[in-house]
Amino acid sequence: MNQPRLFRWLRYLLGTLLILLLGVFVAGWFLLAGSRAQLDGEVKLGNLGDAVSITRDALGTTTLQGKNRDDLTYAMGFVHAQERFFAMDLMRRLPAGELSELVGAKALDTDINHRRHRLRSVAQAAYAALPPEQKRTLDLYAAGVNAGLAHLHVKPWEYLLLNAKPQPWRAEDTFLVIAAMYLDLNGDGRNERELHMAELRSTLPAPVADFLLSPDSDWEAPLQGDLSHPPVIPGAETFDLHKLAPAAPGDRSAMTAALLPALDAARPGSNSFAVAGNLTESGAAIVANDMHLSLRVPNIWFRVRLRYPDASAPGGQRDANGVSLPGTPALVVGSNGQVAWGFTNSYGDWADWVRVLRDPSDASRYKVPEGWAAIETHEEVIHIKDAPDHTLKVEATRWGPIMGKDVDGTPLALAWIGDRPGGYNLGVMQLEHIDSAHAALDLAPGMGMPPQNLLAGDSAGHIGWTVTGTCIPLRKGFDPQLPADWSAADTGWLGCAQASQYPRVEDPADGRLWTANNRTVDGSELELLGNGGHDLGARAQQIRDDLRARNSFTPGNMLDVQLDNRAVLLTRWQRLLQDTLAGTHDPELEQLRQLTATWAGRASTDSVDYRLVRAFRDKVKEKVLAPFVAQVKAKHDDFAWPGLVDAEAAVWTMVRDRPMNLLDPSYDNWNALLNAAAHDVVDELGKQPGGLAARSWGEHNRTDIRHPLSRALPGFIGRFLDMPDEPVAGDHNMPRVVSPGFGASERLDAMPGQEAQSILHMPGGQSDNPLSPYHGAGQEDWVNGRPTPLLPGPDQHTLTLLPAKT
Repeated sequence: MNQPRLFRWLRYLLGTLLILLLGVFVAGWFLLAGSRAQLDGEVKLGNLGDAVSITRDALGTTTLQGKNRDDLTYAMGFVHAQERFFAMDLMRRLPAGELSELVGAKALDTDINHRRHRLRSVAQAAYAALPPEQKRTLDLYAAGVNAGLAHLHVKPWEYLLLNAKPQPWRAEDTFLVIAAMYLDLNGDGRNERELHMAELRSTLPAPVADFLLSPDSDWEAPLQGDLSHPPVIPGAETFDLHKLAPAAPGDRSAMTAALLPALDAARPGSNSFAVAGNLTESGAAIVANDMHLSLRVPNIWFRVRLRYPDASAPGGQRDANGVSLPGTPALVVGSNGQVAWGFTNSYGDWADWVRVLRDPSDASRYKVPEGWAAIETHEEVIHIKDAPDHTLKVEATRWGPIMGKDVDGTPLALAWIGDRPGGYNLGVMQLEHIDSAHAALDLAPGMGMPPQNLLAGDSAGHIGWTVTGTCIPLRKGFDPQLPADWSAADTGWLGCAQASQYPRVEDPADGRLWTANNRTVDGSELELLGNGGHDLGARAQQIRDDLRARNSFTPGNMLDVQLDNRAVLLTRWQRLLQDTLAGTHDPELEQLRQLTATWAGRASTDSVDYRLVRAFRDKVKEKVLAPFVAQVKAKHDDFAWPGLVDAEAAVWTMVRDRPMNLLDPSYDNWNALLNAAAHDVVDELGKQPGGLAARSWGEHNRTDIRHPLSRALPGFIGRFLDMPDEPVAGDHNMPRVVSPGFGASERLDAMPGQEAQSILHMPGGQSDNPLSPYHGAGQEDWVNGRPTPLLPGPDQHTLTLLPAKT
């Protein structure tokens, strides 16, 4: 073939390839565009009693306006499905153990763990037990979801990638979404924390275990009651690491993994705080709430405004603003014009392990107070995309499914409120109609949701706190922190607390309330709620002190507290590092000393001192706890530090008082351990490009907010779906909680009756479609802490839903 002809062929092939690529691009764009929500025009639908107007502002904040709440419920389902159906589908599939059917065998382990709870059956039973009006609400919402899905020109784009067909929404699926929140907020329904506590207590003497697991009174900030007693160092006569046979050196990576839960980690939870009306110019209370969860694209919440006639509302017109949870018809957090409310995870004890004593002559029976009962067996079939089904055998007792083993091998059943149909209802929706903080607290014991701290404030200036949830277990005859035998009479959970027993605080004398996953009460009320992993308290204490530093507040002042990134907890660790390195002649340690000598004390993106001091604290904690963890792992190979147990109290007490009997024998003295920790910081961070001086906090602490499918796609496509990966200020143990892929899923500062002055912002945007104008809308305001109004701005789009008969 001569050269000119060859060039013609190459041009032809190149042109053909470009046409094909252009065709693929156009087809992809068409499919993506076809799955965008309809923003304008009219749609005629069944199940509507009257017209509903759906408007959107520049952020995609959606205003639903109609003549009754039923029509808005239907319309909310329509909008949620159009903007968020794939995320809703994941939320219902996760607790039901049905992810593998959609994404394949890589989700099988997750499905197995969750299917043991048989939460779809729980959701179905909960729906069947609802009063008629709540059934009607769920039916209308499901009908709206399915109408919204059907009116997309193309099915949601994620299903095109997965080559799957979206399945219709069922009424009970809303309760599966609530079940997903139970899992997220209650240790994934596995209660591994108490299993590891049992392993630790079975290995170490009780005084040692008590010391290691002790709360830290230095940082506690309860709403009422006394502080915990300071930890007591066990003496050498009780425990001496130098007299024990050294634990066999195990796999280094396994030891690192076992120690990881002892370090600061993402903790599903929230901040919520309120000030009374005597501290505001308007006389109305202000409620601030930022719910800390895994962050993703789109965000878990959906900004919404609901407007409809309501005789109990000012002027007969309900105007409620806040965030909804797609998959449910409720306004979860917000203000109804008279009352504002927010939630934080309570970290009460909502699950217990029960020893299942099988009949030696018949393993299908187990011991109960009245004799023997049969173990229920369920064959759960898990469908797997592109693979054979997996059949899971679930053994269930009257207390819950068998899911673990005690330290002596005895089977354990998990008693968990999330497995009970009575834990699910639509009680939270009643918050839309209340007229006082007092009335909000009255509703709390009837709310079928994970038990939360409810903080409420009203337009008259009153504030209050209590705990939500339909069942606070009444325990008797056992230690709830350890597996126990409930086969004796009057032992175990003996029912649920009455509403009058729920702890409650209203209108405190100083006009301030705060919760941040910390211990809120003590005495008999603490005994009732239990300890499911309370936060250290440093965050709550910092919020409390921020509130006490002012005597007058606006919503903007409350946002300032939410954005507080001062490293109060680490200040004493900075001093310890400086004392440790004083007089050092090691050039690398001298650089570490110099870089941390000037202490700005903030988790700001440009802070090098913060990152280095934080790393030092982590290394010290690892080294101090390692010999104790090694002792337990030698007996229980699966042991890891119990999750949600911050070892700050024990570790700080040891490095302060330096008991030789608790020092790792690898070190001659405590100074040697602290110097070794400092060397580890230098070795780990100093060897990276630019050395220690280049290790800013923002280099590590980035947003990392991604779409669930982006990691499975080529990088350039993933970047199209994800939020920009940016450095961000904040950390755990301070009000501005943020870490990669985790943080405040919204920040609300609401003054009921003064919504025009109120604030709401959130990351990730309203829509999951990258071609939507609302994909990522508001992300930059969230990253930079810029306030955005709670109320919607000017309308940019208007869609009207009409009854099919018109």
